[in-house]
Amino acid sequence: MTKIAFLGLGVMGYPMAAHLKAAGHDVTVYNRTTSKAEKWVADHGGALGKTPAEAVRDADMVMTCVGNDDDLRMVCAGADGAFSAMKSGAILVDHTTVSAMVTRELAALADGKGLGFVDAPISGGQAGAENGALSIMCGGTQAHYDVVEPVLAAYGKICRRLGESGAGQLCKSANQIAIAGVVQGLSEALLFAEKAGLSIADVVEVISQGAAGSWQMSNRSETMAKGEYAFGFAVDWMRKDLGICLTTADEIKAPLPLTALVDQFYKDVQALGGGRWDTSSLIARLRKLSENAG
Repeated sequence: MTKIAFLGLGVMGYPMAAHLKAAGHDVTVYNRTTSKAEKWVADHGGALGKTPAEAVRDADMVMTCVGNDDDLRMVCAGADGAFSAMKSGAILVDHTTVSAMVTRELAALADGKGLGFVDAPISGGQAGAENGALSIMCGGTQAHYDVVEPVLAAYGKICRRLGESGAGQLCKSANQIAIAGVVQGLSEALLFAEKAGLSIADVVEVISQGAAGSWQMSNRSETMAKGEYAFGFAVDWMRKDLGICLTTADEIKAPLPLTALVDQFYKDVQALGGGRWDTSSLIARLRKLSENAG
């Protein structure tokens, strides 16, 4: 049993922390909205910290799953942040998707305080978190990774160390780049089938068994056909992630023309009021274009 603090109980963090508790770990939770942490304790047991510092005291391992670079800086290094109260030798595992820059900044700060830091962004969406089937991409020292990897198995389908600090975040950028292109292609294929008078269900059944098949097709095509977008990862968050991808791409001189284009398509979805729709809502933009053209 490991004593763990979990900071951030959003749609991903809430079930992830529950998996840790179910695996037999001693879990204390913190959330900016305290009522959500209170609900988690009522649902799963464990303990509640009213600040990050309070939550992490005596913890062997601290998991963070918050919103963006600024949120992570605040929960780690802000007033009453985790770094102010973590015991020497404890390791912070960050599941937030943030820039490699802030990851390296906080890893260096942690090292100066005698703490470990592993960047461990996740992929698999809310369903993956709930089912304990996330892909976890890690950066940090091999020694720290070896300590945290068995614990991450509570909610990871696959967990890999990609390199030193920041490598996990760079891998997550590659993940988001791949998703953006696939969702746009799937949206165009489904709209084409729809406008051609074909049954989307029949088309998907046939082409999903060949080279066109993808996770997005298997898990999102039915709801895309119905115009339902209340599943998975929100457009607002995808644009945040793609912004990180594009900034990093400029720094390392990696051209991403399709990613830049799809990012603008998601901006159009936001203008339609779809900021909280899931990423498959790119098809809503195409349907709007089709209506306007007709």
